[in-house]
Amino acid sequence: MAQKKKQPVKQKPIVLFTSPTCKWCTTAKKYLKEKGLKFKTIDVTKDKKAMQDCMNHGCRGVPVVLIGSRWVCGFDQSKIEKALA
Repeated sequence: MAQKKKQPVKQKPIVLFTSPTCKWCTTAKKYLKEKGLKFKTIDVTKDKKAMQDCMNHGCRGVPVVLIGSRWVCGFDQSKIEKALA
């Protein structure tokens, strides 16, 4: 009897909102890369609409991590892991 192949778990889409001088943004990028996650990075200093989207969701600074439809303000590792689950 053939064994069933496990389907790879589909990753939720991740968007990381950053700015060039933000040390926590660098930490967030490193964390996501170490976890082997794919993510899109948006520089809010170049994309004013993205900055407004973050502010509309209660985030006043960067980094902001959007996982699926869940917004995480700041680099909050426990919230990020919970949103990824």
